[in-house]
Amino acid sequence: MKRARLTQVVPLALALVAASLSSAIAAPALSTSAVQNAFASIARATSLAHPSIILIDRENGNVMYERDSTLPRKPASVMKLLSATSILEYLDLKTRFTTKVLLGNQPDTLVLQGQFDPWMTTDYSSARFDHRVWLNYLANRTLSVLKKDSHGKLAKLKIVYYGLYATDVIYFRSYLKRMGVSSTSSGVPSDQVANLGKTEIASATSPTIGAILKYTLLWSDNLLAERLARSAAHAAGFQMNDQGISNTFHSMLANFQVDSTSLVVHDGSGLSHGDRVTAKLIGELLLRLRDNEKFAPLYGDLPVGGISGTLETRFRSTAPKAVGLVHAKTGTLDGTVSLAGYVESGKHEYIFVVLADQIPKGPYAADRARASMDRVLGKIASPLTATQ
Repeated sequence: MKRARLTQVVPLALALVAASLSSAIAAPALSTSAVQNAFASIARATSLAHPSIILIDRENGNVMYERDSTLPRKPASVMKLLSATSILEYLDLKTRFTTKVLLGNQPDTLVLQGQFDPWMTTDYSSARFDHRVWLNYLANRTLSVLKKDSHGKLAKLKIVYYGLYATDVIYFRSYLKRMGVSSTSSGVPSDQVANLGKTEIASATSPTIGAILKYTLLWSDNLLAERLARSAAHAAGFQMNDQGISNTFHSMLANFQVDSTSLVVHDGSGLSHGDRVTAKLIGELLLRLRDNEKFAPLYGDLPVGGISGTLETRFRSTAPKAVGLVHAKTGTLDGTVSLAGYVESGKHEYIFVVLADQIPKGPYAADRARASMDRVLGKIASPLTATQ
């Protein structure tokens, strides 16, 4: 799927898509019992292989339907809802990340001073089309200045750094080596790095955290989710590792009075097959977030069925009635398909979570599972009309 640029806004196109695919919507919203029966059909769907389900009425918080909602299941990228919540809880969405390259105080020494920028990339296409911070730009700029400063005789560097991920430093060094410059590297404490450099020779600044979060949720970017979750853990007072992310999620959920006893966290992206959540946990969290102004960006950044992000092509053929009326986070692992979010049904809005982690492996089974979810949401979805 081709991704739109981070800053690209196409409201007219989205309106046309929604209008063309939703023109057949005229039926009134389903009754309460009909909504319950529709979701019960998901539990019976062989394509979903005994999923964990919960359906909650946003208006009063009542559980409309549930099946095995307290059993721990693999969330896949639904885990990113926890990462996004922690970002909104602990980070300022206006914050930007800056990475600087400086000449060191000592000869043939380079200082990399960063803020753990999650937007950094080694991929040229991402840098070009999504305006990502391209690590090669910093490396090329560095080489140009260093070779000029050493009259082209530079052969080896000592690199000291703080605020860059180790994988980015490794890539930076490997790129320099391909250009004929060997190096060693060592991390230093944050309170020391500023005193080790003298002249800035290159820098790059990311978009705001809010913009990065929007991209992360829309396109389910695993690396961004992981790194943003680590930044949130750091802001919450925990270590920037998997345990720190886990501590952050548990602490955050306690603040929301959501039981996290069954939550198992191995990352911030949902890629780990060891992650476990319950449908009830995700459903209760989504309910509490929906009417909290601080967390409004999460709803606004979620993919919209048939229109944007990882839901851009969903519902168009499986359930056209639901186009534009489902805001949800997708999740996919081999043998797992999940979906969690909100569906409009007339004057009602429902929170739903479906975790199907026992389906057969392979794309065919995953497509069947997605289609089953879409069709049920298509039965429930209905726009608010003037008579409602």
